[in-house]
Amino acid sequence: MPVINKLHRVLFVSILASSSAVAVEDAGKIIDDPVYTHAQRLVEVEPGRRLNLHCLGKGTPTVIFEAGMSTDNSTWARVQPAIAGHTRACSYDRAGIGFSDPARRPSDSANIVDDLHHVLGAARVGPPYILVGHSLGGMYVRLYADIHLDEVAGMVLVDSAEETWRENWWRLDPRQPTHEQAFALDPKELERQQACIKAAEVGFVKGSEIYKICISPDDPLHGAAINEASRKNQMSVAYQQASASEENNYQHASADEVIAARRWYGNLPLIVLTSTPGRPRANETPAHRDALNRVHAAFADQLAALSKRGVVRPVPDSTHDIQNTQPQAVIDAILDVLKDVDRRDGPSPMQHR
Repeated sequence: MPVINKLHRVLFVSILASSSAVAVEDAGKIIDDPVYTHAQRLVEVEPGRRLNLHCLGKGTPTVIFEAGMSTDNSTWARVQPAIAGHTRACSYDRAGIGFSDPARRPSDSANIVDDLHHVLGAARVGPPYILVGHSLGGMYVRLYADIHLDEVAGMVLVDSAEETWRENWWRLDPRQPTHEQAFALDPKELERQQACIKAAEVGFVKGSEIYKICISPDDPLHGAAINEASRKNQMSVAYQQASASEENNYQHASADEVIAARRWYGNLPLIVLTSTPGRPRANETPAHRDALNRVHAAFADQLAALSKRGVVRPVPDSTHDIQNTQPQAVIDAILDVLKDVDRRDGPSPMQHR
């Protein structure tokens, strides 16, 4: 579960999340699988540093799940087991998140893709892969495909973050007077991050003001033990540092790396899921909200256009976290890609050209 902070609200909620309450499928079914309360398989990606890998099922291609910003693999709890009934499905925790060891380098797109490539290799989870990325994870899996396209059989993007969002936001928002100010890291947000890291170093006091700022509320879709494990992780220095690094790199190094590596995916099966368009917030006009929604829709079209087989699927009555509010839509998209790959008798590097 990610820390709720200013950048998430401005860059994600402002364009992705509906302002109305959305009914959650199986709302009465709480996720309480103990698998999300402890490490499953700690795989060494470099001497002395391990990532937590969680694989279910058998078959090929393997579906690889990539979570959103500052989020552990429990975000896939409503999707991964269903996919495991059809083929092998693997999720993992990025460095400093969940049960993985602390990061030793910035949590930018290139380093995260490098870690994923190493953990799959070390665990002998071989290609081909169907990559599934939510939010910021959508940027990460696209960079993985850009670098390792010969390993990728298909892709599902779940309300993917936009590497060009800060630029588009600046153009649409008259409150941003200059390009430099729009792209500068927010001093108040940096101060918040450092305060959270410092609080983790000395130990959070539950219920304190800094605790409320730095630690996410319990997830009502998760049981008490999973929420407790998540709180414990968020209270660690490793998590607070990794979360801050991901956030600060999102529209800077991470975005630059994804933009620089972008390539044509050829015939790669690709489904782009988009959430319900957001409604105007208190400080927005309907016209401004409509413009933001059009930018988001146009970006989804651009993603689908990366492949001759790319399609956009809007998901009605969904929030940004489609995997939680409409998990069946994500399951269906993955299975459709899997069927498409099977019909073609598996991927071939030549088919990407």
